[in-house]
Amino acid sequence: REAKRTNAQVTVTQLPRLWILSPTASEEFLESFNAQADLVNYPRGMYFLGKSLYTAIVAIHQLPVTPETLWLRILGRGRVQQQAIEELKSLPNGSQHKDNILELVYDMLAILQARIKQNQDLEKDDRELIMQLSQIYQQRLELATELGKQEGVVQGMQNERRSMVTYLLRSRFGELDQELLGIIEPLMALSPEEFTPLLLQLSRLELLTRFGERT
Repeated sequence: REAKRTNAQVTVTQLPRLWILSPTASEEFLESFNAQADLVNYPRGMYFLGKSLYTAIVAIHQLPVTPETLWLRILGRGRVQQQAIEELKSLPNGSQHKDNILELVYDMLAILQARIKQNQDLEKDDRELIMQLSQIYQQRLELATELGKQEGVVQGMQNERRSMVTYLLRSRFGELDQELLGIIEPLMALSPEEFTPLLLQLSRLELLTRFGERT
């Protein structure tokens, strides 16, 4: 639409490529589309149709077992899919790679679960996939919830520590100017047992010398 409005020429390579994902693809099937591999630029299992079509077929069962292909192999069937799920389970909780894959497959899970609610028949592999990925995704949510609680506790402790430092400074020096405000963060890096006696004993000059911004 933009090209038409501006009378710009759009080449095929500027268009998004259509990727067709297939759990399996026989040689006969691939030959019927004259699909060709490009092993120089792409891994095994990816086949490209004629240049003008700008389309590729991914034969998931042929993909190499690498972290980069993991999310695609989860969409496979049988042993390929099961191996991919085991690899996903083995990734450490909180792993960015694991989180990214779960986000990618979450929409697919939602679609499959919606089909179940609509009483549509699902293949056995699809039902097992829902069960296993749902368990992994639930673990991720529980971990995220726990981390959120921990972050909340840490944030609460930081706020409390800031209040203590600010209170002690004000009790010693009254209204805080920019120099005194500037030493609050460095003092918060200490434990209350450490910063309390310092704030009660050191003079303004000593505090600024020790915790003030170095120039």
